[in-house]
Amino acid sequence: MDTFVTRQKRKCSDSNLSGAVPATQVTTQPTTQSSHEESTDVKLAILSSLHPTIDQETLLDILLAHDGDVEATSRTLKARLPRKPGMGSTVAAQSSLRSFAVSSASPDPLSQSKRPKLLSRKGATLHLYDPVDISEHTPCTIIHNFLPAEEANSLLEELLEESKSFEKITFKLFDNVVSSPHTSSFYVGSYEELQEQKHEYVYNGSALTDVRTLTPQLERVKARVQEAVNREIQERIQTRYGGKKLKYQSPKPWTPNAAFVNCYNGPQESVGWHSDHLTYLGPRAVIGSLSLGVTREFRVRRIVPQDDAVANDPNPSGNSGNGGSNNNTNPDLAGQIAIHLPHNSLLVMHADMQEEWKHSVSPAQAIDPHPVAGNRRINITYRHYRDGFHPRNTPRCPCGVPVILRVVTKKRENWGRYFWMCHAGNVPGKEACEYFRWAEFDQDGEPLGVKQDSVKREGPAREDSKPEKEAG
Repeated sequence: MDTFVTRQKRKCSDSNLSGAVPATQVTTQPTTQSSHEESTDVKLAILSSLHPTIDQETLLDILLAHDGDVEATSRTLKARLPRKPGMGSTVAAQSSLRSFAVSSASPDPLSQSKRPKLLSRKGATLHLYDPVDISEHTPCTIIHNFLPAEEANSLLEELLEESKSFEKITFKLFDNVVSSPHTSSFYVGSYEELQEQKHEYVYNGSALTDVRTLTPQLERVKARVQEAVNREIQERIQTRYGGKKLKYQSPKPWTPNAAFVNCYNGPQESVGWHSDHLTYLGPRAVIGSLSLGVTREFRVRRIVPQDDAVANDPNPSGNSGNGGSNNNTNPDLAGQIAIHLPHNSLLVMHADMQEEWKHSVSPAQAIDPHPVAGNRRINITYRHYRDGFHPRNTPRCPCGVPVILRVVTKKRENWGRYFWMCHAGNVPGKEACEYFRWAEFDQDGEPLGVKQDSVKREGPAREDSKPEKEAG
């Protein structure tokens, strides 16, 4: 996919800019003269043909920054554009999107127009590499070269050995029993927590079978991750949330007490679109995700309510081939953003991630082997399991399976409202009961009025009970 949002290539109308083109596409007027006499639309058409991977708004801003000079604009773009991702196994590099910003010192009043919205668009993928761009356009922040090199390699080697005995998680999906496309294991801090995880906590309707205590390196790195994530949380609050935490976001320091470790062995191992479980994290959860080994592509997309998808999709029947589906929902309506996660990078998924976005790890056509990991990627997602969401503090439905916490995302009606529901339907050999109740929290996200009762379904029908996954 192209580094920026893909556009259809247009015919070029300037021989001096485009090089060798058919005679029917060449104008006879000198470029330096016609460049300023042509209309803005013509100039944009020329630039689009020369730089088909750049969207019109960006081209317009850069053109204005160069006083309408097409040649100068083209030279700037050629000097700053990276090669396209996917053209080989080598990891692509990219100049920051900020490098294309219009200078505020430009004397041209037109250059003071609003900045382009450099966001993903329907059916296309925006690839981001620069930390500032990632923070600007996604609910994430990234820290490259997070650990000292030797410490990162030691942790990688330790977890590569551990991963030899990782398992694939099995769950029920639409009446079929399926396995996760990668292996994983779950780590906690003590033997007591390990026993709790095996006998009290439930994932996809059943208990985990592979639970371990933190390895020495995982324990050592946890303190570094905790410090960095808390720093990034405060930075996010000040720069993105207007100086106030989000509603339901915990004001307490983020203290990781559990970690999912995933192993992706080879370019085809992946995980599909999902949001992480909120049941034990509570609303507005923050997750620290450390990547080691092979660089892989982490994709995010904003959740679009079904109502909005139908209203904005010109072909809601799902036959457009652009991500539509037969349930009148186009999951790619807002486009995708790809974040490239190299070895030793820490990605912080902030408090607006799980409720408002979905994420995935896509299969890769080719990867660059890592000198230590080979074709494998190790991902550690450190999490803070909140005391208020321990299984003893959450409802239990009549069928005996602990319920899960979810949020309404499919329709504008009750959008963003949380609810508890039975998850037994995702356990092989079991059927879900009709348990449903709205979840209520105080301003800090602590549950209100929770008791071990059996309440039948109330309110609208439950959302699709497709199981959520744990990945990064």
